[in-house]
Amino acid sequence: MQLFFRLSQRFSDWAPRARLAALACAGAMALATAPAHAWSLEDVATLASQRTQTPFKEASHAVPAELAKMDYDDYRDIRFKPESTLWRADKLPYEANFFHVGRHGDSVRVHEITPAGVKRVPYDPAKFNFGRNKLSPKSWGDLGYGGVRAFSNLNSPTYKDELIVFSGASYFRALGTGQLYGLSARGLAVDTAGPAKEEFPRFTDFWLEKPTTEGGPLTIYALMDSERMTGAYRFDVKPGEQTVTEVHARIFMRATDKPVTTLGLAPLTSMFFFGENQPRPGDFRPEVHDSDGLMIATDDGKGGGEWLWRPLQNPASPLVTSFSMKSLKGFGLMQRDRAFKSYEDTEARYELRPSAWVTPLNDFGAGKVELLQFATPDETHDNVAAYWAPEKLPAPGQSLDLAYQIAWQGKNQQLPPNGWVTQSRRGTGYSKLGADALGQQIQFVIDFAGPALDALPENAKVEAITTASANARVVESLAYRNPATGAWRMTLRVERLKPANAAEPAQPVELRAFLQHDKQTLSETWTNLITN
Repeated sequence: MQLFFRLSQRFSDWAPRARLAALACAGAMALATAPAHAWSLEDVATLASQRTQTPFKEASHAVPAELAKMDYDDYRDIRFKPESTLWRADKLPYEANFFHVGRHGDSVRVHEITPAGVKRVPYDPAKFNFGRNKLSPKSWGDLGYGGVRAFSNLNSPTYKDELIVFSGASYFRALGTGQLYGLSARGLAVDTAGPAKEEFPRFTDFWLEKPTTEGGPLTIYALMDSERMTGAYRFDVKPGEQTVTEVHARIFMRATDKPVTTLGLAPLTSMFFFGENQPRPGDFRPEVHDSDGLMIATDDGKGGGEWLWRPLQNPASPLVTSFSMKSLKGFGLMQRDRAFKSYEDTEARYELRPSAWVTPLNDFGAGKVELLQFATPDETHDNVAAYWAPEKLPAPGQSLDLAYQIAWQGKNQQLPPNGWVTQSRRGTGYSKLGADALGQQIQFVIDFAGPALDALPENAKVEAITTASANARVVESLAYRNPATGAWRMTLRVERLKPANAAEPAQPVELRAFLQHDKQTLSETWTNLITN
């Protein structure tokens, strides 16, 4: 399971496996001169479909020796010249520039869609300032680019900030107003969990649609390729307080002798190092994470469903859990805690990292949201992933149409309609129990907020509805008002049961809890997995 990525890669040179090779499909060159009005997702889908008819060829990662020997600081010293930024001279709502190819040989081809037609944006070393590096770029030929980034007036009418970045292995991430980069999205996640080796489909080509003065979204097309599939993507990026990336994709399965075990749709990748539920002794910062929980909204097909909240953790060993359902309303890796005092990090500013809420625009059908959590020794690695895994996969030669949007949210983010968890704390306060008894018990303190709770009368009787898996029993569950805040708090104490066979290892304990009044559900369902 290969989920870890260095912070340096996440913030600049984070294109680990993009292809250096030229476009394999000859049809791409024919389309490169097509009129703009004829260019659409269907055109990219034609290229993707054609690629499935030929065997996949792994990219050659050969790069000029000068680039191959560069370290991270050397690469960081290569910068795109501002005056070469695409569309700057036209005074349009969006601009775009490109990353230079790094030591990994990561490369994509870039095209521009204009009213006059579609044309390649060739690599030009004159567009880059190489800083202190002593290089001979004129001898390199056409390297392509290391990735694409676009800019808009996100925070100021006079200055364009980074809006969205695409680079390698189908990774991309976007920002809303006042946000700092945190979690990322991907085009697809393939066999990320399980015994099979993870596959990294990668964007090989981008087409940037030249914006107009009238505004509207920024439109970017992308072609994906990998050993067992290809894909055509259209991204409509709408900047704002919460920037929305609308994704339309068509995935084609190659005919191979290696069937896909898990196809992860709309995948998100994030970092959780420690938090209120898992503090880290010796660190002055109370919490360090890009996301603190997974939120899911299910659809029961009758206008209802359940809202779930799973606090993230940094587990000692890989932890894979899933939430099966007949239909999905949405899911996301969320950064609910927005107070600086929760992090106290003046450089990282974790309270400004976005949440990412995924909403299907077509029927995803039956399947499951899968959550992957891995151990990380520090905050420089992404160790969390979440995606939708459909129950049925398309057969080789068939395609899968996918439409959804990702909202990159700040303080005003998606929440359940009635009530939600504001914090989860694990640990035992003062107790008269002995050490042996305490060793078998785990206590949680969970705080809730929301309009359904605010509307309760002062003397309302609220119940804590809790359940535990068969290998544990709920010793205590109480719901009461916090006298300091007036909000509602739940105390939950669970005892792990010893296995009948002492030689058997202890299994994780699954917990569920929510608040109820007069048999009416007041909150989302808090769910947790005790692994130690």
